[in-house]
Amino acid sequence: MPHPKGSDRLTPLARDLRRAQTPAEHVLWRLLRAGGLGVKFRRQFPIDKFIIDFVCLEAHLAVEVDGDTHAGESAEASDRVRTLQIQARGLRVIRFSNREVLRSPEGVLQSIRDALSTPSPPPSPDGRGSKPS
Repeated sequence: MPHPKGSDRLTPLARDLRRAQTPAEHVLWRLLRAGGLGVKFRRQFPIDKFIIDFVCLEAHLAVEVDGDTHAGESAEASDRVRTLQIQARGLRVIRFSNREVLRSPEGVLQSIRDALSTPSPPPSPDGRGSKPS
Protein backbone atom coordinates (compact mmCIF):
# COMPACT_ATOMS: atom_id res chain seq x y z
CA MET A 1 0.00 0.00 0.00
CA PRO A 2 1.69 3.24 -1.10
CA HIS A 3 1.64 6.40 0.95
CA PRO A 4 -1.49 8.20 -0.18
CA LYS A 5 -1.16 11.89 -1.03
CA GLY A 6 -1.10 14.23 1.92
CA SER A 7 0.76 11.92 4.28
CA ASP A 8 4.16 13.57 3.64
CA ARG A 9 3.13 16.69 5.51
CA LEU A 10 2.34 14.56 8.56
CA THR A 11 5.72 12.78 8.69
CA PRO A 12 7.37 15.27 11.11
CA LEU A 13 4.37 15.07 13.47
CA ALA A 14 4.43 11.25 13.28
CA ARG A 15 8.13 11.29 14.26
CA ASP A 16 7.32 13.51 17.24
CA LEU A 17 4.51 11.17 18.30
CA ARG A 18 6.89 8.18 18.15
CA ARG A 19 9.25 9.98 20.52
CA ALA A 20 6.44 10.97 22.90
CA GLN A 21 4.38 7.79 22.99
CA THR A 22 2.00 7.19 25.87
CA PRO A 23 2.73 4.42 28.39
CA ALA A 24 0.03 2.26 26.75
CA GLU A 25 1.50 2.82 23.28
CA HIS A 26 4.94 1.92 24.62
CA VAL A 27 3.63 -1.35 26.10
CA LEU A 28 1.74 -2.28 22.95
CA TRP A 29 4.67 -1.43 20.67
CA ARG A 30 6.96 -3.66 22.74
CA LEU A 31 4.43 -6.50 22.45
CA LEU A 32 3.89 -6.03 18.72
CA ARG A 33 7.62 -6.10 18.06
CA ALA A 34 8.21 -9.19 20.22
CA GLY A 35 4.82 -10.84 19.86
CA GLY A 36 5.79 -13.36 17.23
CA LEU A 37 2.85 -12.32 15.08
CA GLY A 38 4.67 -13.03 11.83
CA VAL A 39 3.86 -9.61 10.35
CA LYS A 40 5.42 -6.19 10.55
CA PHE A 41 3.72 -3.36 12.36
CA ARG A 42 4.60 0.30 12.00
CA ARG A 43 3.79 2.90 14.63
CA GLN A 44 2.49 6.42 14.26
CA PHE A 45 2.13 5.86 10.53
CA PRO A 46 0.74 8.65 8.33
CA ILE A 47 -1.91 7.74 5.79
CA ASP A 48 -3.71 10.60 4.07
CA LYS A 49 -4.79 13.04 6.77
CA PHE A 50 -4.42 10.51 9.61
CA ILE A 51 -1.63 9.26 11.81
CA ILE A 52 -2.53 5.72 12.75
CA ASP A 53 -1.14 4.47 16.08
CA PHE A 54 -0.13 1.03 14.72
CA VAL A 55 -0.63 -0.42 11.28
CA CYS A 56 0.15 -3.69 9.55
CA LEU A 57 0.04 -2.85 5.86
CA GLU A 58 0.41 -6.50 4.87
CA ALA A 59 -2.75 -7.46 6.78
CA HIS A 60 -4.56 -4.16 6.13
CA LEU A 61 -5.05 -3.75 9.89
CA ALA A 62 -4.99 -0.48 11.86
CA VAL A 63 -4.77 -0.58 15.66
CA GLU A 64 -5.78 2.54 17.56
CA VAL A 65 -5.06 3.11 21.26
CA ASP A 66 -7.44 5.63 22.78
CA GLY A 67 -6.75 7.73 25.84
CA ASP A 68 -9.12 9.73 28.01
CA THR A 69 -9.51 12.38 25.29
CA HIS A 70 -11.55 9.82 23.34
CA ALA A 71 -14.25 9.64 26.04
CA GLY A 72 -17.54 11.42 25.66
CA GLU A 73 -20.17 11.66 22.96
CA SER A 74 -18.38 14.18 20.76
CA ALA A 75 -15.05 12.33 20.81
CA GLU A 76 -16.74 8.98 20.20
CA ALA A 77 -18.62 10.42 17.22
CA SER A 78 -15.36 11.82 15.86
CA ASP A 79 -13.69 8.41 16.32
CA ARG A 80 -16.53 6.73 14.40
CA VAL A 81 -16.06 9.12 11.48
CA ARG A 82 -12.27 8.62 11.58
CA THR A 83 -12.74 4.83 11.63
CA LEU A 84 -15.06 4.97 8.60
CA GLN A 85 -12.59 7.15 6.70
CA ILE A 86 -9.69 4.80 7.49
CA GLN A 87 -11.80 1.80 6.48
CA ALA A 88 -12.57 3.53 3.18
CA ARG A 89 -8.82 3.38 2.53
CA GLY A 90 -8.90 -0.41 2.77
CA LEU A 91 -7.86 -0.92 6.40
CA ARG A 92 -9.76 -2.71 9.16
CA VAL A 93 -9.66 -0.77 12.41
CA ILE A 94 -9.61 -2.16 15.92
CA ARG A 95 -9.54 0.07 18.98
CA PHE A 96 -8.38 -0.41 22.53
CA SER A 97 -8.39 1.97 25.45
CA ASN A 98 -5.19 2.84 27.28
CA ARG A 99 -6.67 1.02 30.29
CA GLU A 100 -7.20 -2.20 28.30
CA VAL A 101 -3.61 -2.16 27.06
CA LEU A 102 -2.17 -1.49 30.51
CA ARG A 103 -4.44 -3.88 32.45
CA SER A 104 -4.54 -6.77 29.98
CA PRO A 105 -1.70 -6.47 27.47
CA GLU A 106 -1.78 -10.18 26.62
CA GLY A 107 -5.55 -10.00 26.05
CA VAL A 108 -5.05 -7.07 23.67
CA LEU A 109 -2.29 -8.96 21.87
CA GLN A 110 -4.59 -11.98 21.53
CA SER A 111 -7.33 -9.77 20.05
CA ILE A 112 -4.80 -8.50 17.50
CA ARG A 113 -3.76 -12.10 16.72
CA ASP A 114 -7.43 -12.95 16.19
CA ALA A 115 -7.88 -9.97 13.86
CA LEU A 116 -4.79 -11.00 11.90
CA SER A 117 -6.13 -14.51 11.47
CA THR A 118 -9.48 -13.24 10.16
CA PRO A 119 -9.20 -12.43 6.47
CA SER A 120 -10.03 -8.91 5.39
CA PRO A 121 -13.05 -8.59 3.14
CA PRO A 122 -12.08 -7.65 -0.41
CA PRO A 123 -12.37 -3.94 -1.18
CA SER A 124 -15.42 -2.88 -3.11
CA PRO A 125 -14.91 -1.84 -6.72
CA ASP A 126 -15.63 1.80 -5.93
CA GLY A 127 -13.10 1.90 -3.06
CA ARG A 128 -15.64 2.65 -0.37
CA GLY A 129 -15.44 -0.63 1.53
CA SER A 130 -17.88 -3.47 1.43
CA LYS A 131 -21.51 -3.18 2.35
CA PRO A 132 -23.04 -5.65 4.79
CA SER A 133 -25.14 -8.34 3.14
